[in-house]
Amino acid sequence: MATAVSKPGTENTPLTPALGATELAGATPRQTLHLGKAVSLGEGLNWLTATILLLFHAGAIAALFFFTWQRLLVMVILHVLAINVGIGMCYHRLLTHRGYQTPKWVEYLMTFFATLSLEGGHILCVSTHRVHHQLSDQPGDPHTPREGAWWAHTGWLLFGSALHAQSGALNRYSPDLCRDRFHCWISKYHWLPITASGILLFAGGLYFSGWKSGLAFVLWGVFLRVTLGLHATWLVNSATHLWGSRRFATRDDSRNNWWVALLSGGEGWHNNHHAHPVSARHGLTWYEIDPNYWGIWLLSKLGLASKIQVAKFDPQNPRPASSGLGY
Repeated sequence: MATAVSKPGTENTPLTPALGATELAGATPRQTLHLGKAVSLGEGLNWLTATILLLFHAGAIAALFFFTWQRLLVMVILHVLAINVGIGMCYHRLLTHRGYQTPKWVEYLMTFFATLSLEGGHILCVSTHRVHHQLSDQPGDPHTPREGAWWAHTGWLLFGSALHAQSGALNRYSPDLCRDRFHCWISKYHWLPITASGILLFAGGLYFSGWKSGLAFVLWGVFLRVTLGLHATWLVNSATHLWGSRRFATRDDSRNNWWVALLSGGEGWHNNHHAHPVSARHGLTWYEIDPNYWGIWLLSKLGLASKIQVAKFDPQNPRPASSGLGY
């Protein structure tokens, strides 16, 4: 039987079902959301998104011709801040599912780091992910592999304007964020931090070694880093609904995939996550490595994270939280 408890040493608060934020219980959109391949593909190619992604992939390839250990180190540090701290720990486990709490300044700082990933305004990202959990692998899921592996990985971003055209309905999935002035501002201007990082990287390289070095630091610290981070995130949408093992009998196709977990900091334990979406810990056994949870654990030791929700299960009788036995 599944059980769910708060992390030892934190305030014992019950986990809540469904989308991961108690406030969402009364926030179901009245407008009908039209997402998925049938809608987006019919609207044609989104040239702006396609052009940006093409340029970033070209820049990522170009970066390989300008390798130095210093540039690799800069890329790794920024990748950890953007993808592990920003996307995994913040966008996903904190803002989307509210699996733990932090002081507001920590939440805002982690959100700032997440914008370096070029994954868009986080209010839209959080809302879209909450829709994914509500309609996972059903009609209306923004990125289900049942509509094609390539579609789930990248295609859903390249076609149509459904996400932006229906921002009003999507915002109803994130009332907690829409009431916060900082979140509204940085979600609107999410492109500013990554632009500033590019300018600083170029200026640093220019100052120490000339314009070629400045350009190389931008290629490594922005273009290659962002491209690798995007694919790591996209693999959670695609690969973990196609390949891997299923510990819990969830109503979707979610799977635990070890190599996606390695690439994404623990997000690949996706079947565990869909069974217990509010749990801040996705790796539920000792061998399921979960660096993003380790980061949350570290924050708790520093006094910067509390009310950490941790799902546990009976290996002899695993049940998802949606069965009514877990929460």
